[in-house]
Amino acid sequence: MTDGRLNSLDQFRGYTVAGMLLVNFIGGFDVVPAVLKHHNTYCSYADTIMPQFFYAVGFAFRLTYLRRKQREGIRDAVSHAVWRDLGLIVLGVFWYHLGGKVQTWEQLRQLGVWGVLIRDFGRSPFETLTLIGMTSLWVLPVIGATVRLRVAYMIASAVLYVMLSYLFYFDWAWNRPAIDGGPLSFLTWAIPLLVGSLAFDAMSAPSNRMFVRLSAYALALMALGIGLSRIGGEFSWPFLTPSSSVNLWTMSQRTGSVTYLTFCAGFSLAVNLLFVLLCDIGPLKSGLLDLLGRNALAAYLVPSIVSETIKPYTPKDAPAWYVTGAFLLYFAISCVFIRHLEKRGTRL
Repeated sequence: MTDGRLNSLDQFRGYTVAGMLLVNFIGGFDVVPAVLKHHNTYCSYADTIMPQFFYAVGFAFRLTYLRRKQREGIRDAVSHAVWRDLGLIVLGVFWYHLGGKVQTWEQLRQLGVWGVLIRDFGRSPFETLTLIGMTSLWVLPVIGATVRLRVAYMIASAVLYVMLSYLFYFDWAWNRPAIDGGPLSFLTWAIPLLVGSLAFDAMSAPSNRMFVRLSAYALALMALGIGLSRIGGEFSWPFLTPSSSVNLWTMSQRTGSVTYLTFCAGFSLAVNLLFVLLCDIGPLKSGLLDLLGRNALAAYLVPSIVSETIKPYTPKDAPAWYVTGAFLLYFAISCVFIRHLEKRGTRL
């Protein structure tokens, strides 16, 4: 693995963080175009961002796991991955909180532990950090395995998710509603994560042939995601509002559908290849994207705190110039804090 490859990954990851900051901040305002908002009934630009995190996690996970395994042995490599992923899950649960509250002691007694788990634990905690931890644990048995085994595991995970969705899970996730697919969606978030691990293998030996082959795979995955959506009765085209009712084959971030994450895995690979072209073959390197990409966890957590100060003074019906100014202020302050953490040697 050359420095160039890691540089393009940091730039790609930094772009993904910047895209997250954009759509998370502006998504709730009336003036913002629909393609920059989450809709849960088709794949908008906003919906392409989170799968890119999983793709980048898979790419880096494969790299760090193999290095640690070679240096310290398989036992230490597995142990390190398990504790890291469990830490992300715990952090996610406390960061996103549970989905409810109780007003009286009697209400808490009536709910009991099981009632709290069913009512409040099934939705809110299952967002980006928690799902990255859960999905990484799910793929851990094969992250160091051959290409064929990882592809087979990815397909088996998708098939299992479809079966569970037919039985009960689609109705549960759609009507609850779930966030980012809910507690069983690690089965489909495994798709972009494992595609990222496969991309790492291919990019370890860079060549023109590799670039063309991966470009074809990216197009094939995007076409497969769109093609599978036809099973539901109508093609689910990305970036276009559907005309039919939602079903388990619709591209939906709310349900973490197979079609959505298959398309986005291909889209993530295509975007990563663009950064390889620009940063490894070409001379482009953005210091801002490098900053966001090197300390992605801090870049995820810090802006959430900053937005709590700025968003309350940005009305939902504010004009475009005001929303733009508020976003730039939020973005600039977030970057200052992230840069400060990096200068102090704090990496999250």
